[in-house]
Amino acid sequence: MTMHAPDPDGQEGDAPIFAPDAFGLTGPQADLIDRVRRFGARVAGPRAARHDREASFPIENFRDMHAEGLLGICIPREDGGLGADFKTYCLAAAELGRYCGATALSWNMHVSSTLWTGALADDLKMTPGDRASHLARRRVHYRRVLDGGAIYSQPFSEGGAAAAGVVAFGTEARPAAGGFLVTGKKIFASLSGAADYYGVLCTERAEGRAVSRRNTLYLAVPADAPGVEVTGDWDPLGMRATVSRTLILRDVFVAADEMLMPRGVYFQAATRWPHMFLTLSPTYMGLAQAAYDFTVAYLRGEVPGTPVKRRMYPTKQIAVAEMHVMLEQTKALWFQAVSEARANPSKAQVLRAYAAQFTVMENANALAAKAIRTCGGQAMLKNLPLERIYRDSRCGSLMLPWTAEICLDRLGRESLYQPGESDE
Repeated sequence: MTMHAPDPDGQEGDAPIFAPDAFGLTGPQADLIDRVRRFGARVAGPRAARHDREASFPIENFRDMHAEGLLGICIPREDGGLGADFKTYCLAAAELGRYCGATALSWNMHVSSTLWTGALADDLKMTPGDRASHLARRRVHYRRVLDGGAIYSQPFSEGGAAAAGVVAFGTEARPAAGGFLVTGKKIFASLSGAADYYGVLCTERAEGRAVSRRNTLYLAVPADAPGVEVTGDWDPLGMRATVSRTLILRDVFVAADEMLMPRGVYFQAATRWPHMFLTLSPTYMGLAQAAYDFTVAYLRGEVPGTPVKRRMYPTKQIAVAEMHVMLEQTKALWFQAVSEARANPSKAQVLRAYAAQFTVMENANALAAKAIRTCGGQAMLKNLPLERIYRDSRCGSLMLPWTAEICLDRLGRESLYQPGESDE
């Protein structure tokens, strides 16, 4: 849906979610974000309904992203990528999410493998030897992406508390000659069957060593390696085109050079760079904007096939005003949170990140529900995007590692207790 704001080249199109002047974006940031917005409107959006209906992965979107360099958006410039930092990537991903939530969410699973190993890892402590090894290894992965269009995924959940950062991952990597033997199961594994590599988080388990989150390894498991299996059906409420089936790993040999981070670095990242877990939220920021955009266009009679204007009714005007307030509140908090992403954030910044995650995930669906009520029954037809926006937006609050419940739990506890405090 369109806001009918002029693009910089004079063509009509959707206005940016975050206007560069109002939000203090640099020229290069604005240009890259605009590039993704145009891709979403031109490429991903027109295909979204079909992939949602079929629950089929939009592989052609990823092939087209490779052709336009977008698979390497967070690969450092010195390695041939576009060099987007955390904030720029988040704003770009929000633009993609307003046109196809499933493509944006899947893109995040791919991009995180380059963001975590790139700009984020550059902020973390490593020995000189580990740093040299890491830089050499990540270049191999980056070349796969940039030259061959390799798609990386990031299966996280296992059905327990590991994905929330409470206990060690049940998927285990046992040391073997030249690498590891990996065994385990990942559920809701986005891009399953479509990714070329699965960025698997697992616990290194040498003989006699206790299970510990500190021993988490981050390994690139080739999709065609013996012992890798994708199984199960995929017919969910929303985010259907992510095709997040179950990934089974049975004694899969993974070479040591497939380590995406050196030993101990993922645990360091999870504790020192917590905003790394905020990257699911841009998709839902985009969906929140999409729900509002549709409502305005629908009431103005600008949605193809529904040319009747409904904007003159006071009840509709009040509803849009309420949506506008909620959207602006959501944008302001979320923008502040992604702007504060860094190593070793303050307690206030971490709490704000939890608050932003909760707000975006809940408000995206609240806005979609308000849009349905405001626009009326005709807007629920499957030939229009609103019912898909509603279904996709409902999934956000459920997504680990920061579900809505986890965010509230941590906000309450960490607001009331300082580190190490107890009531005993």
